[in-house]
Amino acid sequence: MSDLHVLTAELLAFRDARDWRQFHSLRNLIVSLNLEAAELLELTQWKSDAEIAALPVDPVSAEALRDECADILLYLLLIADVAGIDLPAAARAKLNKNGEKYPVAKARGSRAKYTELG
Repeated sequence: MSDLHVLTAELLAFRDARDWRQFHSLRNLIVSLNLEAAELLELTQWKSDAEIAALPVDPVSAEALRDECADILLYLLLIADVAGIDLPAAARAKLNKNGEKYPVAKARGSRAKYTELG
């Protein structure tokens, strides 16, 4: 069993022990994921690039960064469970699609969107 599958099983047990499945419609989970992503973004609000780069160094900021990343991952795992998505397989498939859109010979060192690569 992969680490993601083990983590998902632990998360589902946590959820089920609290009878929270009733609140976890696909819509609610997607909304919650985006709210958590906004909380991650909030850590960067009004900060310079240098201050943002220093977030992982400061213990308090690093903990906040870890917590928000974890919240996002946990909601993503719940979404994948409800939608029947095998996340590792989906990620590999998407990486392959991106490899076709962004071949190394055209995309290396470029920030251009795939539709703009010559």
